[in-house]
Amino acid sequence: MIYPFNSYLCTMKYQVHQMQPPAADMLSLGKLLPVMEQFYSLQGEGYHSGSPAYFIRIGGCDVGCHWCDVKESWDANLHPLLEIDKVLESVLESGATNVVITGGEPLMYNLHLLTSKLNTLGISTFLETSGSEKLTGNWDWICLSPKKNALPKEDIFLHCNELKMIIHNSNDFLFSEEMASKVSNSCLKFLQPEWSKRETITPLIVEYLKNHTQWRLSLQTHKYIHIP
Repeated sequence: MIYPFNSYLCTMKYQVHQMQPPAADMLSLGKLLPVMEQFYSLQGEGYHSGSPAYFIRIGGCDVGCHWCDVKESWDANLHPLLEIDKVLESVLESGATNVVITGGEPLMYNLHLLTSKLNTLGISTFLETSGSEKLTGNWDWICLSPKKNALPKEDIFLHCNELKMIIHNSNDFLFSEEMASKVSNSCLKFLQPEWSKRETITPLIVEYLKNHTQWRLSLQTHKYIHIP
């Protein structure tokens, strides 16, 4: 499903006032993106865990979770602006049929052009987002992972296929239920222990799942088996 782009989204994001107009225009149009890293691996968590996918991590985040494990992604200006056609070449060379676009917070940018071109090539597009910015792009699967300090925009709740809640402490169960009340009945719901608290939080999640069977357990399996 295609979600249109609103031009205001790129007003922050990369320091466009320091760029020449053509480059700033290309960023706004989604022809350039600050790419932190890209690699072919297996999905490690959530519904598609264990499935091969090509990951594109976009720099820049307006959420700033204190337990984030990729804080180096927060400052978009630390990461090079790449032409999306170059990114597409790398995807095609990998042979991947699924692409996960993550961050940072990828919805800080215009992702319509990149996702549309991927779909034209027969490649499925998966989004991992906190929902803190307005939904744009052409997506086959949307994984929403809300954060308390930057709540999702209301429009994304009925479009997400997967709700993945990170559990850092016992209060997060209440927040998870609040977010779950906003998604569609068909949305799959996962509880995932925050990595640094996994030893103490995972048993709490297991007990919670026994009594709240609408939820499933998600684990960061890529960290257990030491892959990207």
